[in-house]
Amino acid sequence: MKSLSASKKGLFIVFEGVEGSGKSTQCRLLSERLTLEGISNIRLREPGSTETGENIRAWLAGGSDIDRFSELFLLSAARSALVKQKLKPSLVEKRVVVLDRYIYSTIAYQGFARGIRRDIIDRINGIATEGLDPHKVFLLDVDPEISFERKKDNISDRWESEDIHFHRKVRNGYLSIAKGNPTLWEILDASSDEKSIHQLVWQSVLELFDQI
Repeated sequence: MKSLSASKKGLFIVFEGVEGSGKSTQCRLLSERLTLEGISNIRLREPGSTETGENIRAWLAGGSDIDRFSELFLLSAARSALVKQKLKPSLVEKRVVVLDRYIYSTIAYQGFARGIRRDIIDRINGIATEGLDPHKVFLLDVDPEISFERKKDNISDRWESEDIHFHRKVRNGYLSIAKGNPTLWEILDASSDEKSIHQLVWQSVLELFDQI
């Protein structure tokens, strides 16, 4: 396996999925595994991981009654700060970036579920990210009925409080995006146990190391 330190750039990995799919757990497990293997990495989340992002996250979690476009612009502002302050500098330092949500969440939630046109979302995402794309996206796919059961006693933000129909639209959106780019995306059965999922993730990451 080629060492990451010998590569010309870092590695950018994203985890996506509906609420309660286990994204945060898999991000943590991958980061811990990378650290155990002596590979420099950073674990980030959207919205968050910068002062701007965390403030926006806290404000949105407050359940403020805002329209779908205001929601889109706020999330994009958080993303722009993350790209400039954390993502790009970490990749320059040849670190592995493990990110919980990225532009695809916006497409799934604000696009497929909220009904904002894809061309509008793509334009705003492009500005916020400055065209920065990940090397790999893992979709933790699970039936919203299962994820709802997991999260029923821990509702913490405006999206988790949406009804099951909303989350079905989100899931269908993710599957549509993933199937449209099978080289970039890997769909994982998030109803499996977390250790089995992590092993699949780790094998894919090892393959990525050999490619960069």
